[in-house]
Amino acid sequence: MILTVCPNTALDKIIFIKKWTHGFPMRTNKMVTSVGGKGLNASVTLSQLGVDTVALGFFEGKIGIELIELLQEYKIIPEPVWVGGNNRISYVIAEEETNIHSHIIVGELEVNSNQVHEFISRYNSRLSEARFVILAGTIPPSLPDDFYCEMIRLANQVGVPTLIDTQKQYMLHALKAKPDIVKMNKEEFGWTFSYDVVTFHDLIQCAKEVKIANDIRNLVITLAKDGIIAFTTDGNFLAKAPVQKAVNAAGAGDSVSAALAWRLSLGKDWKDALLWSSAVSAASVLTPRTGDIRLIDVSRILKEVELIQID
Repeated sequence: MILTVCPNTALDKIIFIKKWTHGFPMRTNKMVTSVGGKGLNASVTLSQLGVDTVALGFFEGKIGIELIELLQEYKIIPEPVWVGGNNRISYVIAEEETNIHSHIIVGELEVNSNQVHEFISRYNSRLSEARFVILAGTIPPSLPDDFYCEMIRLANQVGVPTLIDTQKQYMLHALKAKPDIVKMNKEEFGWTFSYDVVTFHDLIQCAKEVKIANDIRNLVITLAKDGIIAFTTDGNFLAKAPVQKAVNAAGAGDSVSAALAWRLSLGKDWKDALLWSSAVSAASVLTPRTGDIRLIDVSRILKEVELIQID
């Protein structure tokens, strides 16, 4: 089982329009509702890959109940901790002509100390059966910025590898606990480590500096259509799948997290994990729902993924 941790759960409502027209009515009959929040998205992808997965998160009210029902449709085991506030709704506006995807996020969860203790207790009880832990997403404002740090330390104590996918102060605190994999996208990397990266060469050099300065074991940065770069214990690589015509690109990075944890938990090396992650991520943009994949797409794309060793 792969355990996903998602403190800031969300419900995605993906609205497909031809093109955003500022100040004018935009009409469409194309909308889907799906799971949202990085950790939950990773569980969706894992379930499509045939991997047992438990999704631990904070949930609230009717939106929380709807999220639980969606998780169960995927055969994902939900591990909810019920809290106050409002469960987030993420409105994803997908423009078909421009291929631009915009997010409007509404709602904020409110978590008290008793609910935090319950969360940690449920986390500890699930660690004993987990082969890998994915901790992903932002953190509700009512939680401390170092919330992930304790989660990683607890996993380290029982020898369960961790992947952390977050940004800014949440990531900087998490690094102190020495996660096995640090994963983020190019924009999040720049925001977190205060780098203004312009060229691919600049990004490579900055990533190497950050990895050394923070004693990161494995650093993975997603570059959207330009692929995935990874600085790992097996070497440094660029994995790139053929560009797909995206239906919904939300959650593509979360699919990378899912595939990495899956392949590495099977004892595969980083080359294998990156090939699969690139194919799974590319396949995820071809479906309307966030995190969804079709295995036939993964199989087709996998044959065309290019893996390059970089200095």
